Amino acid sequence: MTEITIDSDKLPEAVEAFVLRWGDLGGQWGVNRSVAQIQALLFLSDRPLTAEDISEKLGMARSNVSNSLRELLNWKLVMRVPVLGDRRDHYVAETDLWQMASKVAQGRKEREIDPMVGAIRAAMEHADDPRISPAVRARLNAMHEFVNTVEGWYNQMLHVPPSQIMTLIRLGSKVVGLLKFVGGKGGSKKETG
Repeated sequence: MTEITIDSDKLPEAVEAFVLRWGDLGGQWGVNRSVAQIQALLFLSDRPLTAEDISEKLGMARSNVSNSLRELLNWKLVMRVPVLGDRRDHYVAETDLWQMASKVAQGRKEREIDPMVGAIRAAMEHADDPRISPAVRARLNAMHEFVNTVEGWYNQMLHVPPSQIMTLIRLGSKVVGLLKFVGGKGGSKKETG
């Protein structure tokens, strides 16, 4: 892995701190540190940047920048934009936080959740095999129901305006209280631990 150093003379301290921390977090999310740092730099940039600009500002090898930009383009978190009078590729980041979160969620769903959904559905095609015990069949059915419910919820949320989702998120514990009031499963017992 290429070590990443940022020349503090080139970036404001707050930008540098954010870029470095975002890069660290990227590693925890399963994203290459360079990819996360480039996305953070472009997110905070007030103008489109070339790969050369990024390489210089972050002290990264040009090849590392190119590979990272390709990955960000695939995630649709970065876009190429034309700049009048300059033939080089310039890049900007998605700055709408809701769109950014939605694109990451969609990408992760396609890479991580969809294969699991396919696997459980394929298993369910053979769940009536008499060699499968009732306990295993019950677990498969429970997993199938869970996966279908979560997938249905996800698909419904794609059509809810971001402002309404943010309202739901802000309501937080009030929604949980409402579920207790209307008799949601397990809502009336307080867990101890």
